[in-house]
Amino acid sequence: MTQTAHFVFLLIENFSHLAFSCALEPLRIANLVSGKPLYRWSLASPDGISAACSNRAVTLVDRGLDPVDRHDRLFLISGINVQNHATPDILSYLRRERARGVRLGAICSGAYVLAKAGFLDGVEASIHWEFHDLFAESFPEVALVRNVFVANQKIVTASGGTAAADLMLHLIAVEHGTDLAVAVADQMVYNAVREGTAAQRVSLQSRYGMRSAHMTRAIEMIEENIETPIAPFAIAACLGISTRQLERLFGKYLNTSPKRYIVERRLHRAKNLIAQTELPIAQIAMACGFNSTSHFSKVFRSQFGNSPLSRRTTLA
Repeated sequence: MTQTAHFVFLLIENFSHLAFSCALEPLRIANLVSGKPLYRWSLASPDGISAACSNRAVTLVDRGLDPVDRHDRLFLISGINVQNHATPDILSYLRRERARGVRLGAICSGAYVLAKAGFLDGVEASIHWEFHDLFAESFPEVALVRNVFVANQKIVTASGGTAAADLMLHLIAVEHGTDLAVAVADQMVYNAVREGTAAQRVSLQSRYGMRSAHMTRAIEMIEENIETPIAPFAIAACLGISTRQLERLFGKYLNTSPKRYIVERRLHRAKNLIAQTELPIAQIAMACGFNSTSHFSKVFRSQFGNSPLSRRTTLA
């Protein structure tokens, strides 16, 4: 007789409904397609009554922060404003369950909570791309990757959205064979199942209709050097082209200059850190490659219409 695996989904306030559905439905469909009770699941929340997702739909749950069976899997699903929901009671609960040997996982922004609990030091982890800046600044000791999911570590993480379905289909394939995973994907009309190493975001080529290897690499270099910005001439030199050629490429594909694009990416990261963290403005400026707080404030105001401090006050 096939043993039934039990998933406990811990829903954190403002959790992603899309990620939750993509995590749960493959398990239900696996049971349907196989004709066997391969999986069962229960829902948990801090208050043991309900949890509201980011679209404000309310989900009733089965349990609170109660111990789970050591053979169960405990998956945490969160969403926006995760830094405000990683509360002491949740962290204590997760630490107790881990100490008991319960297998843990996280979906969407859930890796933030596990990292805050101290579980991901030196471990590869995936989180929704929108939280990368917050996560990288808060937990530099974690090996953050941009993959859709990470399943080859003791703690499993998925980046959210349909990546939760990719992870569950992967687990189904590992435990019950590829044929079943494919049958589940077919039932979901999901014909673009991704491996864990797939990138989270749409490729530059697809987003901009870009077919330039030079542009792709130039943008990668810019993204990799936000804290210590790399000059356009240095990018051009690495690519083996002239600065003028680089400028023409940026004008053709992005209708901007390399210099302007670099500043915009730095400011975009700064905006994320202002919204998602309590880091001092001076520290955010340094993290985004600005040596002077006053210069940072001036450039930020020019781009967004208000100062970094004013923007944080408005969001509070």
